[in-house]
Amino acid sequence: MNQHRFLTAALLSAGALIASQAALAYQAGDVFVRGGIAQTDVKSNNGDLTADNLRLNVSDERGLYYGLGYLFTDQIGIELSGQEKVEHDLTLGGGPIGSIDRMPVNLLVNYYPMGGMDSRVQPYVGAGLNYTRFSGEELPGLDVRRSYGVIGQVGVDLAVAQGVMLNGFVSYADVSADVRLGGDKIGEAKIDPMTIGGGITYRF
Repeated sequence: MNQHRFLTAALLSAGALIASQAALAYQAGDVFVRGGIAQTDVKSNNGDLTADNLRLNVSDERGLYYGLGYLFTDQIGIELSGQEKVEHDLTLGGGPIGSIDRMPVNLLVNYYPMGGMDSRVQPYVGAGLNYTRFSGEELPGLDVRRSYGVIGQVGVDLAVAQGVMLNGFVSYADVSADVRLGGDKIGEAKIDPMTIGGGITYRF
């Protein structure tokens, strides 16, 4: 191979490498979906109910998580995320009182500090609003109301192929809900879940 052909081949190879790296970076206009498994750990003391100050405890649980996002710029995007409906066991004053279903939905603004850069590792931080719906209370007359609060998250995407990334994140949400029994308020449940998840991100 003469010098001219060698130089041409080298330039083409370098161009292909740069293009492949750029395709791995987050860029304005990208759409992504996420999915995987998440473990939710709640506070050990979830509030005191009734005039007797009986302690309420909610169990830690695991379930599927999902997300859908869009980048307005290389570094700023929006994400709608949540988890499947998860059943938590409840105890009051040390005694079981059945279970309850929890389904959170989050709307976050994410910041990607390495967005637009040729990097397989794309960390992000986000903050926004959390809506949590409770349902399926087993104890007759028990009603745990919906909750609105703030949520923050820290995560990272690791590119393994064009458009395919491994995802991991940690989030913390402020979740407090009024608890009623027979229509009367008997206290407040303070869930404040910390969620750790891992899965896959597909970027389009």
